Amino acid sequence: MTAEKSQGGIASTEVPPEQWKRIDEIIEKYKHKQGTLIPVLKETQEVVGYLPLEVQQHIAVGLRLHPSQVYGVVTFYSLFTMTPRGRHTVRVCLGTACYVRGGQYIVDLLRKEFNIDVNQTTSDLRFTLEVINCPGTCGLAPVMCVDEDVHGIPEPEKAVEILKEYP
Repeated sequence: MTAEKSQGGIASTEVPPEQWKRIDEIIEKYKHKQGTLIPVLKETQEVVGYLPLEVQQHIAVGLRLHPSQVYGVVTFYSLFTMTPRGRHTVRVCLGTACYVRGGQYIVDLLRKEFNIDVNQTTSDLRFTLEVINCPGTCGLAPVMCVDEDVHGIPEPEKAVEILKEYP
């Protein structure tokens, strides 16, 4: 099935044609096997970056599932997102040690600096801001994780400086 068919004859404006082609390849790889929805969603999200409704509907058609089955899995598992994510995920710890040492100030500063709220993405798709509880680095508190990197933040302003290192 092509992207045009899943879109009622209209090509998608959000998902480029090369990504639709890759999605079709993923569906083809799994469509004759039972219980493959989660791997299809995971691989598709790696290609597109998120799972908008049009992509979910395309997967449902390709795997011969009801769209509500796909939507139910996407909304149940925190692994999946229906909104675009930034190139970098910024997680600020608000566990006890980090909170007491200023973690909330870091969150507030980043919200103001990037004009986003927690669980939102900057308009340039550079950063997604999240809050976490205890990555296990209390000795560095307060802590900000950028992707897989952990940073101790002795003062909130340092958070903005660190993020300048991530394109």
